[in-house]
Amino acid sequence: MDISTVKVACSSCNLRELCLPMGLSPNELDKLDRVVATRRRLKRGDALFNAGEKFSSLYAVRSGFFKTAITTADGRDQVTGFQMTGEIIGLDGIVNDVHSCDAIALEDAEVCVMPFDQVEELSREFTTLQHHVHKIMSREIVRDHSVMLLLGSMRADERLAAFLLNLAQRLHARGFSHSELVLRMTREEIGSYLGMKLETVSRTFSRFVDEGIIEVRQRYVHIKDTDALKLIVNSTSCG
Repeated sequence: MDISTVKVACSSCNLRELCLPMGLSPNELDKLDRVVATRRRLKRGDALFNAGEKFSSLYAVRSGFFKTAITTADGRDQVTGFQMTGEIIGLDGIVNDVHSCDAIALEDAEVCVMPFDQVEELSREFTTLQHHVHKIMSREIVRDHSVMLLLGSMRADERLAAFLLNLAQRLHARGFSHSELVLRMTREEIGSYLGMKLETVSRTFSRFVDEGIIEVRQRYVHIKDTDALKLIVNSTSCG
């Protein structure tokens, strides 16, 4: 892992629309630039932080893909989320000042380090930033709630369909195709996240392929029929 002190100018970063609130003045952006003064590079498999580690910073994913995971009481690795470019990691540490999960790079990645005490200080100064931090935290709560609903009430095909739609939508918001994606996580990791056995994940992928809904080549997935995936997800509410 390499922590470089190369200055990252938030004001000129191409991710600013995703990470930062709109409407900051040049002076406010300059102050934020000084807070986000370091970038950190990670190799595939490196830990950004581990459960139990003291919480000090939030991290904006500049490039690459991450998974967050906890170790269950019986020693299993339980995936709790996947984070991509433009998303914030580390919010789990705010409550108790220690991280409650591990954050692992699924490919070579780079993050902007945002020391939380300084972010808090600036938030009190700029209400725009404060609202944005609250919005990010709120979004994480909503996402966690959605996952709980997903695991609690959906069949295997509904879970995988919802996962693929969510991933495609998040990637599309970052300027990527809304129907083609490369899965950075393994099928085993997808199963861990969705509460499904590996065989069930593979069987469900195969079923979607057979029905002409998706095309799969190793980790490449082409969603050929978005409406069909949406129908699968919505079938719960129809009875």
